[in-house]
Amino acid sequence: MIDRKQTLDKERQIVPVNALILLVCSFTGLMTWLLTSHSYFEQWSVLMHIISGIGLSLAIFVYLFLHFRRTVGFRRPSLLLTGLISVLLILAMIFSGWHILLQGRLEHVNWVYPLHIGTALVFLVTIVIHLFFHSYFLPDNRKKRNEKKYPSIPATTLRFVAIGSGLSVLFIIAVALIHPLIWPALDSVPIPEDYDRDYGDHPFRPSQTETASNEFIHTEQIAESEKCGSCHRDIFNQWLPSTHKQAASDPTYVTNVSLLAKKKGISATRYCEGCHAPIALLTGELTQGGEHGGIIGTQANIEGVSCMSCHGISSLTHLKGVASYVYTPRQPYLFEHSDNKLLRAIHDLLIRVKPDQHKSDLGNPLFKEPKFCASCHTQFMDKDLNNWGWIKMQDEYQAWLSSPYSAQHEKQFSNTNITRCQDCHMPLTYSDDPSANKDKMIRAHRFPGANTFLPILSGDSEQLKITRHFLQSNKIRVSIDKPNRADAIQNRQALDESIRGHKEAPYYYYLGEEAKINIVLSNQGVGHDFPGGTLDINEAWVEFLVLDAEGATVFTSGEIGSDNKVDRDAYFYRAQPIDKKGNLVWKHDLFNMVGESFKRVIKAGESDIVAYSFPIPSWTKSPITVTTTLKYRKINDRYARWALKEKYFKIPPVDMARDSLSIPIRIRKEVEVNSR
Repeated sequence: MIDRKQTLDKERQIVPVNALILLVCSFTGLMTWLLTSHSYFEQWSVLMHIISGIGLSLAIFVYLFLHFRRTVGFRRPSLLLTGLISVLLILAMIFSGWHILLQGRLEHVNWVYPLHIGTALVFLVTIVIHLFFHSYFLPDNRKKRNEKKYPSIPATTLRFVAIGSGLSVLFIIAVALIHPLIWPALDSVPIPEDYDRDYGDHPFRPSQTETASNEFIHTEQIAESEKCGSCHRDIFNQWLPSTHKQAASDPTYVTNVSLLAKKKGISATRYCEGCHAPIALLTGELTQGGEHGGIIGTQANIEGVSCMSCHGISSLTHLKGVASYVYTPRQPYLFEHSDNKLLRAIHDLLIRVKPDQHKSDLGNPLFKEPKFCASCHTQFMDKDLNNWGWIKMQDEYQAWLSSPYSAQHEKQFSNTNITRCQDCHMPLTYSDDPSANKDKMIRAHRFPGANTFLPILSGDSEQLKITRHFLQSNKIRVSIDKPNRADAIQNRQALDESIRGHKEAPYYYYLGEEAKINIVLSNQGVGHDFPGGTLDINEAWVEFLVLDAEGATVFTSGEIGSDNKVDRDAYFYRAQPIDKKGNLVWKHDLFNMVGESFKRVIKAGESDIVAYSFPIPSWTKSPITVTTTLKYRKINDRYARWALKEKYFKIPPVDMARDSLSIPIRIRKEVEVNSR
């Protein structure tokens, strides 16, 4: 037999505590749901909601056990129904709450948070209805005896709950007021009077960068990418071997930015650092006594383009490039810059369970637009730096706009079928990252492009494999045009036209004649001009090789010699900048550049034809095999030897595309003339 009186006594003992926890949990939950401002009060309410939610999820089961044990024999259908519904709702609420607590608000299961809010609200309504039914349907015999409507609720419960909840609210208000006094938020850093202003009053010129406050920022507001990796581990691991991460530690960049600092002063390095080392630029390092991103061991050198270097960009100043962005530090969560492990864990927890501000700050819709990339992948030089005048340099964004991939060349500009920069250089990949979509896909952060040099230097075989695959994925197509002959084959034997098996004339060459071959290179997969980027030091060229049947070389162009240099007469795709004296600027010291003496690229969606001619030697054994290959390597050998110094090694090229054709060789016969 169940001792209902003893059970009731136990139930009465825990009801006040359960009621207090439920009220605090409901109030703080309501605050975190309704408050849209990212405030200390809101965040401490979230923490109190977590604590009270954990307490409620444990205490409620004890109460439910005792309550059902005591009321199991009661025959009031309305109470039974609302009671069972309440139990189901609170179980769903607890399940969803623990899921959010342990996993965070994951994008691919974004229905969990609405479920938690919805079940909580309906549960509260159902509890009110349940209590009303309990009073309204009180049995007549109990009414006559003037028994309590709610025997399990002690008379002191209301006072206990009122005092307890009031103290809880006062506690939240108090800690919200005290918190900024103990852990003050980082403000912008005023620009000191002795800061170098060699390029005018603007602190970041010649870079085109701005900050929201027009002042410097703290290192912690843009660096420390490893902290991002505590939650976004997959993305962090992808970023580590990327060219973005190595933008300042790349030894060729170190050489060039050090040369710029030596020739023009450290303030001139702002031109480069806005894209290669934003940490150094935005924290005010680029002045006398400071350290630019080429200094080994500095935070700017270690992180290059850090996580926040991109995710802290709030808008673009213009589309001319040279770091043309506005940087706005993110809104801090509690204990943002604490090194204490416990406090840091609380900070990460708050972001996981209440990521609204985090997503707003770091998930700017601008990141999805191709023009976002224009801030750094577009470049110009003006008189301030080259002492000559304004010149246009690389511009991948304009090249993309002019390409078929932007769909802007079509009559209907509303066409949404475009291929963005992000679609190629940040392809979707599977991940358990909190930001993964419903299919558990994220945008990859390896940023594959054309840089095979850095992964070889660092020994990163995986990044090299991905980069090679990217370059070889049918982006440029090479094809050899079959030679057409104007003359006809003469034969003594008459030939019935009806038995011809070929609709096109066969192709061949005669011994001793001049062969002419056309090569067609089509840019069908690069969303901008090929090649792109640093055309002055990149090396893309056509290798053309003709061998006879015994493997003897008939003709060659574009081969790499024993000195690791490409044949000077090869067909190159590159640019050759010059200084004001007309000399070649080959060290990538672009501050000396005033123009280009030569530039050859293949525009997106277009083709280039390369014509070769060579004699067929008398010793040639038929057939000859013509092979043409489009080769690419990130930096040419001359520049590599100068920039890498003791780190120099022979950089192997990547074969991006290839075609081959076998052509018969014939002996020209004399035409017999009938003398009769």
